[in-house]
Amino acid sequence: MLRNVKDLRGYAIRAIDGLIGRVDDFYFDDEDWGVRYLVVETGTWLSGRKVLISPVGLGHAYRKARQLPVALTRAQVARSPDIDTRKPVSRQQEAEYFKYYGYPYYWGGAGLWGMGAYPGSLTPEGRIEEEMKAQQALATHTPADCHLRSSNAIIGHHIEATDGEIGHVRDLLVDDYTWAIRYLLVGTGHWWSRHRVLVPPERIKGVSWSASKVSVDMTRQAIKDAPPYDSAAQLEGQRDRRTHEPRES
Repeated sequence: MLRNVKDLRGYAIRAIDGLIGRVDDFYFDDEDWGVRYLVVETGTWLSGRKVLISPVGLGHAYRKARQLPVALTRAQVARSPDIDTRKPVSRQQEAEYFKYYGYPYYWGGAGLWGMGAYPGSLTPEGRIEEEMKAQQALATHTPADCHLRSSNAIIGHHIEATDGEIGHVRDLLVDDYTWAIRYLLVGTGHWWSRHRVLVPPERIKGVSWSASKVSVDMTRQAIKDAPPYDSAAQLEGQRDRRTHEPRES
C-alpha cells in the first residue's frame, strides 16, 4: 500500500518486548529511490539517542494504532552500532549495522534489495552470494559514493521542469511492502491554484542538494495536465497513475 512519508512520521516502533520510540525521519537511496532506514527517536529510554531501523525487520503497519512492529528486542536495539544520524551514513557503517543484526547486505545485487524486490527477500539462503557481491561493491566504495538522503531534507525542494520552475516537493509516497518511493507529491503553488500531482522518480533527471532543486524531464504544461492528487482517494488505486509525457528522442 502507498503511504505518505509525512503520515508515517510519529508512528511508534514496537519491538518484541516493548516500544523503542517513534519515527522521526527516513533515509532513502537517491539512486534507487528506496527507503533504507527509519530514523527512530527513542526519547528518554536511550537518553534521546536516535537509532536506525531497517525495513528488513519490519512487519505490517497497524494503521489505527499508528505502530510498526519490528522483529527485534529492546536490548538488541540498545546495543546496536551508534550511528550519528546528523552526519552522512557511510557504506562501512551500514556494513557494520547489517553484520550486527545478521541481515544480508542489500547492495551489490540487481534488485532493490540485493537479489530481491522487497526487504523480506533478504533470506539466509542467498546470503553467501549476496555478501560476496556486497563485499566487492564495498571494496570500490569511496566516501563520495554515499547516496543516503533524508526525507525531511528533500521535502520543500523546488521542482525544475524542462522549461522552468514549477512548484516544490510536498511529500513522498512509499510502498510499505517494498519500501520503494513510488512518487514525489508535487505542489504547484501559486502557478495553478494549489494543484498537486504525482511524479514518479523515473522522471527525475537529477537532484541538486546544494540548490534544493529536483530536475524532471517534463514540461510545466505536462505537470499542469497530470491527474491531480486526491488525498481522500484510495492510494492503492493510484499505484499505476503516472504523469506521462512523450520523451524527446
